[in-house]
Amino acid sequence: MLSLHQLSKRYGPVQALKGVSFDVPAGSVFGVLGPNGSGKTTLLGIVMDVLKADAGTYAWFGQQPHHSLRRRIGALLETPNFYHYYSAIRNLQIAAAIKQRGHDDIERVLKLCGLWERKDSKFSTYSLGMKQRLAIASALLGNPEVLLLDEPTNGLDPAGIAEIRELIRELGRQGTTVIMASHLLDEVEKVCTHVAILKKGVLLTSGHVDEVLASEDMLEVSAVDNATLEKVLSAMAGLRSIRRHNGGFQVVFENGFSAEALNKHCFEQGVTLNYLALRRKSLEARFIELTN
Repeated sequence: MLSLHQLSKRYGPVQALKGVSFDVPAGSVFGVLGPNGSGKTTLLGIVMDVLKADAGTYAWFGQQPHHSLRRRIGALLETPNFYHYYSAIRNLQIAAAIKQRGHDDIERVLKLCGLWERKDSKFSTYSLGMKQRLAIASALLGNPEVLLLDEPTNGLDPAGIAEIRELIRELGRQGTTVIMASHLLDEVEKVCTHVAILKKGVLLTSGHVDEVLASEDMLEVSAVDNATLEKVLSAMAGLRSIRRHNGGFQVVFENGFSAEALNKHCFEQGVTLNYLALRRKSLEARFIELTN
């Protein structure tokens, strides 16, 4: 859906992006993750042709950037800006007129964003979460194939954050490709299928969330005879680490090892497990390790 190749951008002495390359698969919810100042907003600005890269290229839908492709992309890159004294419907009518598309799409996007019951309410009466959902509804006018969101839950309370998360999940389930920049690790881990992690303009890693975290999978095991279990585990190929934990062991393997395969191996070695659990480290733990 979107391909970046060696994108670089500098603001005077500050290197905002340095040779960033990754691909966004169609139908994914793709998180661009990084702390403030990592280059996320600059990256989105470049692919939306708001900013010019100093070097590198990008392509939408396998094509070089062209204004005609813009109609296939919806974006929310700033704080929602609507007429406070107009209703949701009137504000979206104005947005559709500016975009020259989506006039017949207003009912669909309001229902999708959970605002149909409040369609006639003034924007000034909306909660922060509702205002953000209306902004996303505006970006969805015309049914774009891709939706870009810059810090979509920024400034929202927990209820508003939950509303936006569920909306993004629903968009993903319906097949819309969502690209969202965020500095919130928890947000990306809960809604995204893919992630690219940036630090000071440098891409640290990218891929499917499960792949990015794969090396961090940890298995917890125990048996009645833990002494024999420890010998069996220690002799296994690809074992990276083993340590005692809560009357059993925590083990990590270099190339990943499924719980099912570990259980089978131990049984074949004469050890019956009485406890087996997968403990995947959080994206936060992975992010801290990468950035350090």
